[in-house]
Amino acid sequence: MWSVSLKISCTLSGLRVDYHTIPSPCYVLELSKLQHNLALLERVQQQAGIKILLALKGFAFWRCFEWVRPSLQGCCASGVHEALLAYEEFGSRESGKDICIFSPGFKKADILEILPIATHIIFNSFNQYMAYKDLVLKKNQQLDKLGLSPIKMGLRLNPLYSEVSPLIYNPCAPFSRLGITPSAFQEGIEKYGLESISGLHFHTHCEQDALAFQRTLEHICKHFGEAIKQVQWVNFGGGHHITREGYQIEVLTQLVQDFKSRYTNICEIFLEPGEAVGWQAGFLLASVIDVVQNDMPIAILDASIANHMPDCLEMPYKPQVARINAQGLEQAHLEPQENPCMLGGTSCLAGDFVGPYGFKSPLQIGDKLIFQDMLHYTIVKNNTFNGIALPSLGLVEHDRFKLLQKFDYTHYKERN
Repeated sequence: MWSVSLKISCTLSGLRVDYHTIPSPCYVLELSKLQHNLALLERVQQQAGIKILLALKGFAFWRCFEWVRPSLQGCCASGVHEALLAYEEFGSRESGKDICIFSPGFKKADILEILPIATHIIFNSFNQYMAYKDLVLKKNQQLDKLGLSPIKMGLRLNPLYSEVSPLIYNPCAPFSRLGITPSAFQEGIEKYGLESISGLHFHTHCEQDALAFQRTLEHICKHFGEAIKQVQWVNFGGGHHITREGYQIEVLTQLVQDFKSRYTNICEIFLEPGEAVGWQAGFLLASVIDVVQNDMPIAILDASIANHMPDCLEMPYKPQVARINAQGLEQAHLEPQENPCMLGGTSCLAGDFVGPYGFKSPLQIGDKLIFQDMLHYTIVKNNTFNGIALPSLGLVEHDRFKLLQKFDYTHYKERN
């Protein structure tokens, strides 16, 4: 076990912080890296002439919104609770922020709850649109009397093309329930028209670059070009990996400019990145609490892959891992040649492990590990399976750690 507190230079994350002030396990936001992402996104907004919304489904760390709010134009929400979080912690129409809400299926109670706060409501089908159109129009009459902008209604469409893999993340996969297909859209127009629809929404990406967007845009225009000519705004959804190294910002900018030239009626273009906001902006710190043997060493952590890093099993992928030592961070090898070790969680799920990883020397009880890039699609998806406590939440600013939230038994009990 560590017996002394060491001031460790972390060359991989650019930090110099006393890791022993951080409870284990803990998600830690690196503020300087978040600010780097925000500066880039802000530049892309200005350069391309678009609005970027924060996708709360990917990054909902509201305790940092004071830094996010000045850079982005609002939030996109996947339902009532995300919409309320956006309204309470990010901003409202009165403050000039957009709250764009999409769900595969709204209930009437949902619509009534979001009407006071939504700026855009996107429906997944003509059935949903026709069911709630009159409620939205009635609310718009009230907003007009107050001199406020109306709620804009849109439809989500499926261009039948996406390059996302695996299929569990592909919104255009066979039998996808997300978005209206070209044939169903034509039938809906013939039956209902687009009288109150002012925008169209396409979400086809996940960690995609601008060239994938270029190829997808061809299918969007092929199937829905005539409809685009009849609306005022288009939302190209999330999954644009803008802050990842090597992303072709110039290609994105040119695509948007060409699109605007082709469809001069379009007044607003939205993108909804979540991962790009929190990309490489933080880590999960965990500790080795035991090491067992079964063909190779298996380290048992005080964190869980299934509970706290679910995308590592769903996607699946192997995150970058490093061990804290007196010299800094020792990067683990993803294809180990020596000292291979599986990393296992504390749940009873047999598959709660990831690896193997290779280390310069065998892992020992008490070692602390850093799982890189663990701020997006982790906190928003984690769970308390087996009653395992949620990791704490923390922030590193100017190389100093601040504990923001610690979870206990009540958070498990109250959800059961």
